[in-house]
Amino acid sequence: MIENKQLRFDRAQVVVPQGIPEVMEEATQGRVLRWYVGEVTEKEVVVEATVNSEEIAEFRETVEGRFHPGRSVAVSIIPTGVGCSVGGYAGDAAPVTRLLASAVDFLVTNPNAVNASDFAQISENVLYTEGYCIDLLCRGLVDLYVPYSNSIGVIVERSSDARLDLAFNVINAVRAVHGVDIQHCVVTDRPIGSRCDKNATGAFVGTVDHPEVLSAACAELLAKGVNAIAVTTNVQDLPFDDYALHFAGKAPNPVGGVEAIISHFIVNRFRVPAAHAPLQNVKDLALESPVVDARGAGEFTSLSGLACVLMGLARAPQIAPRPGTRVSDVVNINNVVAVVAPASCLGGIPTLFAARYGIPTIAVRDNETILGVTRQALGLESVIEVGSYAEAAGVLMALEQGLALQSIMRPLPTLRHPVAAARLREHVRTASPKAAPALSLVSGGR
Repeated sequence: MIENKQLRFDRAQVVVPQGIPEVMEEATQGRVLRWYVGEVTEKEVVVEATVNSEEIAEFRETVEGRFHPGRSVAVSIIPTGVGCSVGGYAGDAAPVTRLLASAVDFLVTNPNAVNASDFAQISENVLYTEGYCIDLLCRGLVDLYVPYSNSIGVIVERSSDARLDLAFNVINAVRAVHGVDIQHCVVTDRPIGSRCDKNATGAFVGTVDHPEVLSAACAELLAKGVNAIAVTTNVQDLPFDDYALHFAGKAPNPVGGVEAIISHFIVNRFRVPAAHAPLQNVKDLALESPVVDARGAGEFTSLSGLACVLMGLARAPQIAPRPGTRVSDVVNINNVVAVVAPASCLGGIPTLFAARYGIPTIAVRDNETILGVTRQALGLESVIEVGSYAEAAGVLMALEQGLALQSIMRPLPTLRHPVAAARLREHVRTASPKAAPALSLVSGGR
């Protein structure tokens, strides 16, 4: 059984923010598929979690001491279901993803950053990486193996003939136009039962009624030799009023949470790249305007969400390559120069483990969310706050080049030996008031 829970921890239980993962591990007995800090107050830390009553596969490996020199990596997180103003719609984070990718050798990002139904903008050096895989990467548990290509299997939930026709037409179009290797598809004999839900924080999450149907379909495809899995289902319990507000740019995407749970479940159990798409995009909504918010137009103008998922999975990185997989590159946490995330959504595994490993997090204020989990709220160090993704790209480029950020900012603090520092203090003490403002710049800094 998969269900969503809200867990509350006294601040005394969370001595440092980097310790939240251990607190969660103990509270859930390791049975959590997905979690993030939804709220922080003076007295408690509130965590939103999706828990599986069945046993969760453990990853006991570590990449400690394992280095793959010569490649710089950044991780860009666009959290799903929390109303990101950049990336919370349909592929509207693709331009900033491409910008960030220009500053490093590889940019790891989650699928909803670039997914836009029939549209997809994925640069060659963007690693289309499912969220659970990103968590494993940032925890230092896996390498990411970059394949030349993947062989994709598709799970299509039992549905009407018209919807099945649509799904297979999309699959064949992606094969014919984009050259993606898709040889095996499974239509389930029972519903999977993917459901949308909203948690107490106001974010959208999801659950699955029949994970055993999903597991059986995955096992069937893997037995046929595929090494990546796409899933397309009829998402149930959609709040149509919220969906209409979403297309007006006023609410989070209701579908994102359940998509994340399905892909997390598959990666945890089968260790292959996975992604989900709605079988048919919702059209019958009471919209404020028939011309929807530009950020959601990619979804609204497409019949199905499947095409972009298939394009993304074509070269999605592997965490446990199967025999015969041709690998072009390998990276891990030791290659990561920074994590980029919305400034109000810093309570996820990537940012918390970045703090643990001394990796800077670049927090982007322009990417607003419905949360308020900031650097100040959590007490996180090693966070560099910037206004925009353009500024984030500049910081990322400096880090990739090995530049100390102090050296490109002004005022630049001056280092002095003790005797020189004492002389300066004495000079400031005896100087006239008119000279003091100019001298005070010497000791300023960021």
